[in-house]
Parts: sequence; C-alpha cells; structure tokens
Amino acid sequence: MKKIIINAIVFVFCLASFKLFAAESAIPLDKAPVDITDNASLQRGAESFVSYCLTCHGASFMRYNRHRDIGLSNEEILSKLVHTGKKVGGLMQSAMRKKEGEEWFGVVPPDLSVIARSRGADWLYSYLRAFYRDDATATGWNNLVFDRAAMPHVLYELQGEQKLITKASDKGEQKTLSLEKPGELTSVEYDKFVGDLVNYLVYLGEPHANSRKELGLMVMAFLFGMLILSYVLKREYWRDIH
Repeated sequence: MKKIIINAIVFVFCLASFKLFAAESAIPLDKAPVDITDNASLQRGAESFVSYCLTCHGASFMRYNRHRDIGLSNEEILSKLVHTGKKVGGLMQSAMRKKEGEEWFGVVPPDLSVIARSRGADWLYSYLRAFYRDDATATGWNNLVFDRAAMPHVLYELQGEQKLITKASDKGEQKTLSLEKPGELTSVEYDKFVGDLVNYLVYLGEPHANSRKELGLMVMAFLFGMLILSYVLKREYWRDIH
C-alpha cells in the first residue's frame, strides 16, 4: 500500500511539472517534423547545430564519432563538424566558458544533450520560430513561447525580424507574430531548417534509439518464434500421453 501511495505522488508531481512547462507557452505548440531515421535531415541538423549552437551550448554527452551512425565518415565528421582542432573521438563541448556565459547572459547556457527529452520536440520547434523584437529586454529579443528568454535570436539573419501583435478579444489577449523584415530564408525554408535542427536534437537525446528499436523487434520476433515452437512441442509431448 505504501508503494502505491509513493507511486501516486510521483505521478502527480510529474503531471504538475508537465503542466508547468506547458503553461510557459503563450501560444499552442506546433508539431515538430521528427524522423530520426532520416539521415539526410540529421546531417543537416548536425551541421546547423555546430554552426549556430555549439559556440554557447555544449552537448557533452555526445562524441563526434557517434555521427557515423547517421552516415558520416570520420573524414566528413572532421571537415563538417569539428572546427576546433579536436579529435574525431572528442566530446562536443561548448567553446564558451561558464564565467563568460554568466557575464554575457546572466546565466550559463544549458547543455543541450538531452534538451529534447526535457522540453519536448514540439516545444523546441515552436520556441526557435517564436522570437520577436523587444527593446525592453537586455538582448533586444523576446520569445512568445518562453517569455524573457535570456537567449538572443541567433538565427535572426535566417528568419528575419518578427513583431509581436496583441489583440483584445472575448477570450483575453490574443498574441501573434508578424514578419517585419525578411531574412535570408523564406518562411517555408526556415521552418525546414528548424525542423532539421530539432530532429537532430531529438537524435542527440538518444543516439542509439534506432538500434534499440531494431533490437527490440528482433527480440520480439525471437520470442514469438519460441512461443510457436513451445506450443508445437507441447502438443507433440501430450499427444502420446492422451
């Protein structure tokens, strides 16, 4: 009985935490186009992550040579992903020191190794597309999904600059974003760019997910085969007795 009560308390706590994360967003979250079997998408996402994220954020649970699982050779990993002189077996650590992060942003940028498992793919996909100009913040940027985010919009050259539009209605304030200055990419191209990046972050949270699922299917097939064999042997054994 005591164990049941403890499990119930843990469940309620997890549910409350989930609702707290969901309450942070002022808009409904968009569905992220996640497919960790798409190696081309993962490769594009990995290059984007190294170019735009790894300067401030680390992925210290991941080694560069793990990208061989998504179709990259050691030579391609060194040329496309390793720009700091590290070896192919090195960890994907941030170039920024913790002290510098505190001085520049007021907080140390988090490690992104398991951010997709913590926040969820839909949250990340919506967050990276919801930045807008806000002169009242220290960085000059704000986010509709995560208000007062310490992170500036590092992808603004690609997306462009958005403006927050607030309208009053019977349901309260309705907040939307409008593109004021176009970026280098169209809206469709930017969504695809972010989709590839989020897809990679999901892969980053569990790089062996595909092999785990394949192994699980093999185990299930083996157990099913053993079930059939056991049934046949059982009938053969009891046939002589009866």
